[in-house]
Amino acid sequence: MWQLLSKINKNLIIAIPVMMVLGFVYGMFFPTGFLKNLIIPLTFLMVYPMMVTLKIKKVFEGGDTKPQVVTQIINFGVVPFVAYGLGVLFFRDQPYMALGLLLAGLVPTSGMTISWTGFARGNMAAAVKMTVIGLTLGSLATPFYVKLLMGRNIDVNMLLVVRQIVVIVFIPMIAGFLTQQALIKRFGQKTFQQQVAPRFPGLSTLGVIGIVFVAIALKARSIAGAPQVLVYILMPLVLLYIANFVLSTIVGRVFFRRGDAIAMVYGSVMRNLSIALAISINAFGAEGSSAALVIAVAYIIQVQSAAWYVKFTDRLFGPHPEKATVPSEPEAAAQAPEALPGGMVPAIKKILYATDLSDSARYAARYACSLGHMYQAQVTILHVVSDVLEEYSRGAGTDLVGHTAPRQHDECNQERVDQAKAQMVERIRRTSVQVTREIPVCPISEENSRVVAGVPVQVITQIAENEDFDLVVVGSHGHGGLRDVMIGSVSNGVLRHCTKPVVVVRLPKA
Repeated sequence: MWQLLSKINKNLIIAIPVMMVLGFVYGMFFPTGFLKNLIIPLTFLMVYPMMVTLKIKKVFEGGDTKPQVVTQIINFGVVPFVAYGLGVLFFRDQPYMALGLLLAGLVPTSGMTISWTGFARGNMAAAVKMTVIGLTLGSLATPFYVKLLMGRNIDVNMLLVVRQIVVIVFIPMIAGFLTQQALIKRFGQKTFQQQVAPRFPGLSTLGVIGIVFVAIALKARSIAGAPQVLVYILMPLVLLYIANFVLSTIVGRVFFRRGDAIAMVYGSVMRNLSIALAISINAFGAEGSSAALVIAVAYIIQVQSAAWYVKFTDRLFGPHPEKATVPSEPEAAAQAPEALPGGMVPAIKKILYATDLSDSARYAARYACSLGHMYQAQVTILHVVSDVLEEYSRGAGTDLVGHTAPRQHDECNQERVDQAKAQMVERIRRTSVQVTREIPVCPISEENSRVVAGVPVQVITQIAENEDFDLVVVGSHGHGGLRDVMIGSVSNGVLRHCTKPVVVVRLPKA
């Protein structure tokens, strides 16, 4: 069952149209009156599971204020008014369809915001925060936007809309948070993150496709009588998403680094259509099914456009540092320094700085920054966390890694990787503040950071050689005696096995 739900969740672009067709067929040939009784339970099934996995604490983490503010300005100062204008233009005589277009542009961000940001290799931490902030602000603002913009054309019962949002959003949010804490207390953070939490999005998807089925079934006869209405719905939705993507892309390119820009695009374009659908169905009676029809069609455009945008991300914002290509021989020759007697001065364009994230490791970061600044080189920061299955294998005396699927293997290490990423981001920010007091630009950044699970010596050596780094910088904790002779297990191993030049920085005791 869970595998089926997971497949549906990953293939919404197929699942939504299929459910629309099934809903249409059912609505044409079978009675639909009783379907209205399913709206409330399906709404709960749609909203509550995604609240269980919502990381509310992320809101209180600092460090990315500017992209967060700009994202919400686009979300609440631009997009709703563009949606309203398109609604007036295309649905002048169909106010509830105009309402659906407005709702589709009102509640920003969903779990897909985080997913698509990850697919495009953007700033995941910023995307999580955008999701929580956007969802909360959107839920609070929706009644006022609907009343302000649509109050002249439709009967908007503010009290009813507010009550529905409390029932649809805030009660499930509180219940989801309490459930999350109870599950973490029972199973532990690691088990919850790796085994329990991944099941909830599938349940939410079940509610989504259920609501889509009901919404289309209720409108089936109307659609059959005027099929051209689907074309009229598609046109303003396509224009809305194009305008949103274009605006966010331009702002991201002008003001932000690659990772933050990608998070901002998906944080402002991806709308929480699940909540919009629930509001239209629950707060506006029978007429709300017209609004729900618009929102159901928006699902198709949103998922499809998000998938295509990933394909063009590197062209728009440049390749992710991990994808940076090595210059061709003619380019390298053109960039290389002039020859000196005895050979060519090596061009140092890519530096790999491996760190264990200890407090003393910051000392080695100074050298990585100095070398990066001196040679104008790209500095990639690497931290290797110990592999959970490798540890268990040693303890159990068997090869668990070889008997585990790659995806499950990654999931086992996800918590350690996430914790290390958060620590690395904080370390990079502090280092950047200190370094930029002496040089204009800090050579290290979040975009050029990487956390990998595995055996440190093997991972560092493999990445340095496979990705053709020109220099490796690694710290050593040796402080005399045998440890000093061995330099340090990791640094010594890298020196012995890596074919690239290695700079070993002796780390202080504290």
